Amino acid sequence: MAAGMNCSFQNSLWLLNPRQGTNFRAAHLRTRLRLPQSLFFSAPSPAADGALYCTNSSNGSAASDTFVLTTPLYYVNAPPHMGSAYTTIAADAIARFQRLLGKKVIFITGTDEHGEKIATAASAQGSSPGEHCDVISQAYKSLWKDLEIGYDKFIRTTDPTHEAIVKQFYSRVLAKGDIYKADYEGLYCVNCEEYKDEKDLLENSCCPMHLKPCVRRKEDNYFFALSKYQKLLEETLVQNPDLVQPSFRLNEVQSWIRSGLKDFSISRASVEWGIPVPGDEKQTIYVWFDALLGYISALSEEKERPDLELAVSSGWPASLHLIGKDILRFHAVYWPAMLMSAGLSLPKMVFGHGFLTKDGMKMGKSLGNTLEPNDLVQRFGSDAVRYFFLREVEFGSDGDYSEDRFINIVNAHLANTIGNLLNRTLGLLRKNCQSTLVVDSAVAAEGTSFRETVETLVERARVHYENLSLSSACEAVLEIGNAGNSYVDERAPWSLFKQGGPASEAAAKDLVVVLEVMRIIAVTLAPVAPSLCLRIYKQLGYSEDQFNALTWVDTKWGGLKCGQVMAQPKPVFARIETQTEEEGKAAVGSRSGKKKLKEAA
Repeated sequence: MAAGMNCSFQNSLWLLNPRQGTNFRAAHLRTRLRLPQSLFFSAPSPAADGALYCTNSSNGSAASDTFVLTTPLYYVNAPPHMGSAYTTIAADAIARFQRLLGKKVIFITGTDEHGEKIATAASAQGSSPGEHCDVISQAYKSLWKDLEIGYDKFIRTTDPTHEAIVKQFYSRVLAKGDIYKADYEGLYCVNCEEYKDEKDLLENSCCPMHLKPCVRRKEDNYFFALSKYQKLLEETLVQNPDLVQPSFRLNEVQSWIRSGLKDFSISRASVEWGIPVPGDEKQTIYVWFDALLGYISALSEEKERPDLELAVSSGWPASLHLIGKDILRFHAVYWPAMLMSAGLSLPKMVFGHGFLTKDGMKMGKSLGNTLEPNDLVQRFGSDAVRYFFLREVEFGSDGDYSEDRFINIVNAHLANTIGNLLNRTLGLLRKNCQSTLVVDSAVAAEGTSFRETVETLVERARVHYENLSLSSACEAVLEIGNAGNSYVDERAPWSLFKQGGPASEAAAKDLVVVLEVMRIIAVTLAPVAPSLCLRIYKQLGYSEDQFNALTWVDTKWGGLKCGQVMAQPKPVFARIETQTEEEGKAAVGSRSGKKKLKEAA
């Protein structure tokens, strides 16, 4: 927070909470004058005050086999872009993997719909904030459908249930003595919805994230006593180093905390579009103190009365908050302190991934350099989009988008390595074995080390998925495909079939081995490219219901059985081919360089 706080505390709040009056006058005098804490008071820890919280266990009734995963609640000042789609694709892949492990998954996503930027955006479109939120929230839902995002809960912060739970949480923190009122003057970034320290700004008071000047504001706001929890946060991160991941993000968070935490404003007097502060209708609750509670309010059952404790008992704490690194401070500093104050469990992990960049800059709506996910899905399909961004961007680091690289990677991996292997093997099976397996896959692999090679790669993929190393998981699956291609090239079953007799029998077994590889790929790659894997599974003679019932146990070698009839060969992935400039000009109404989809051979 920027400097310049003039504390005009409200006597009424001191009367409501006597402890608050003494503690926070002292705390803020200490903050302003930089005096030693020992001269004032030692704030009791939440545990000492009777609140119960922890980082690795639930204070609700969530079973240990429940995996609660969240994306950020996306801000609806503009339609979704590829940056938000990337986070959600990654979250969906993680959720699908956890379901394969047999976990009960609660995958939460949604939209953050309050704040000054929302009202401004709505006004610019000539609509009300509510109408604007309806349109943009639906745009997110539509895109998630196109990207095959299988979320379980979609929370909107304008839902009445959410508003009720936010007010209950606010009242609990107020009763703890961690909310007070004070005048505040500082430099405010409208896009961040946050006051900024002048030392963190660029020339002309520009926000380093949005590259726009901050504006000076003075307001009478309510504040949350973040500074009270500095020592406790430091201790918690030392004792629970997995709370913030990757490890270099943990280092960032610890550095922020060690540099000194300042209390932050949790209300706005000048913003009408928000949840009213309980007991003070002239102020609305600040967007972050509102939106972060969506992770808990989303757990409410539809027919239940809105209740914080009931929501908590339905699945809290979250197993994983998946976020972009730009909102790490809110999730790894503000949010844990808020939960400590309310006596609730901390999430088990906050993972801050990197940015997708375009022209070397972070993609964002406020910067106007977005990559349109709807356009990508319509042109290339959901499997291609999901696979490229999860395979080519090391999860946790930044990654840059290039269309040429996109096309080359997707064609090489999905169309050639995986799709072509399946297609040519099924073609040989149809020609020589009437599309019917002549032996169990377990029997077919006897006497070779190939099965062990595949099993090693499957285990490698599992470990990478569990460690959120999604790119490495994709690479392990691709290696299974490469191993299958090498096997069929070395064995050359097309030549063995021509020899007849024992050689032909060996060739028939070889096809079973390769098709078992394809079956295993369909399971191990399903979190990343679900539609592609469904098409593979159907080609192997299974139904969609059987595909949907798969678990990670089905990666074990031996699934294919003698007598199983395969489907007729049909390419499972549409190869992306670039038109030449001449072809583009010859096509009526087309543009030079336009991409078209052509089935892989």
